[in-house]
Amino acid sequence: MNLDSFFNSIQQQFLSIERLVYSDSFMLQVGAICLIYALALLIARQVKLSFSFTRKPPAAGSHALHGLIYKLRGTLFPVLTISTLKLITVVSEQFQFNAWLLEVAVILAIMLFVHSLIRNFVENRLFASFARWVALPLLFLHLIGVLPVITGALESISIAVGNVQISAYGVTRVIIFGALLFWLGRASNNVGQNIIRNHNTLDVTTKEVFAKLFEVALFCIVFLLLLNVMGINLTALAVFGGALGVGLGLGLQTIASNFISGIIILLDRSLTVGDYVELEDGQKGIVREFKMRYAVLETYDGKDILVPNEKFISSLLVNWTHKDPKQRYRIDFSVAYKTDIRQMVEIIKDAVAQHPQVISGENIPFEERPDCEIDSFGDSGVNMFVEFWMEGVDDGKNRVGGDLLLTVFETLREHNIEIPFPQREVRVLNKQEMGLSNTTP
Repeated sequence: MNLDSFFNSIQQQFLSIERLVYSDSFMLQVGAICLIYALALLIARQVKLSFSFTRKPPAAGSHALHGLIYKLRGTLFPVLTISTLKLITVVSEQFQFNAWLLEVAVILAIMLFVHSLIRNFVENRLFASFARWVALPLLFLHLIGVLPVITGALESISIAVGNVQISAYGVTRVIIFGALLFWLGRASNNVGQNIIRNHNTLDVTTKEVFAKLFEVALFCIVFLLLLNVMGINLTALAVFGGALGVGLGLGLQTIASNFISGIIILLDRSLTVGDYVELEDGQKGIVREFKMRYAVLETYDGKDILVPNEKFISSLLVNWTHKDPKQRYRIDFSVAYKTDIRQMVEIIKDAVAQHPQVISGENIPFEERPDCEIDSFGDSGVNMFVEFWMEGVDDGKNRVGGDLLLTVFETLREHNIEIPFPQREVRVLNKQEMGLSNTTP
């Protein structure tokens, strides 16, 4: 008897499905779905071909927004489909029309939209597989209304550890949403910092400030969301967080000082990426990168110096290129006393001005052109020096002083100008004046 009832129930279900399939409303919904999908496909295709950002993939070095918009083009078709289907479904409910097939089409369109997001934006293969095989099935179960039944079953599987109740549902929720928040935070941080650093209207210092503030704010938001997912009451943590903050402030005051010092440096623009600086202890290098705790100085001998940010504020700092990248240098040499100094000065100035990295020319202010002057009168000759201006620092790959010394040496030899060297004159006085006898020993 029970078996007959079961078969009768199955038969009734098949009859109901058959009536729905052969009904006019079913065929009307099928036609509407086909029309909506076709129109959405045509509109999405036309939009992709109408704009350069969606038609061509981003080239190397292009703006980060170009790549973001190009990836979003794959989601245009499902977004149009979902919007149109949902609109028709709501209108059908107002007229008491059973649009069950349209609701199924909406579910499929949402699944297609999420799948396109995973395909276009998730580059990590492990997380992409996790999203396809875990997140998509969970979304489908939620859309068809089965997920509450599963969550109820998982909540019934729990253990008590003291006053803490740990359930299978809670652990699963933390794992799924924790992985999702981790990926969203990492992806948002990369995209946000790329957008900030590619903004042409901001200078380097302002870009670095906004990039660091964005990173810290995003980290705090992700951390708070993760605590909320774990079911931790944030209000109850206020007192504990205050006490913990005082303890961390006392124990980690050096780290906090370096972090705040880095923000101050970036805000007051006293130091920027690319500046050549000299520290109080004599260390020199080019600022390559700012971190939350330190700055990276790259020396000309290939070393990276990690300097705490606090040191830039609390100690003496020489910034060679902060105000103007042009620098003045000098090289020293000597000539014999018999040299025609006035003629030699003009020869040396012309020779130095020929170097491609030395600033020279008629359009250059007189005080920035190469200049040769007397420094002092030495024991063996006249001490001279040449002053010159150049872009950058005279060191490393940009070394100029050594080339100019060779140029001066060759120029002096070419014009037969003697380069003196230490000499001593020995005079033999009359022996009688010295009070010595004429007898030689």
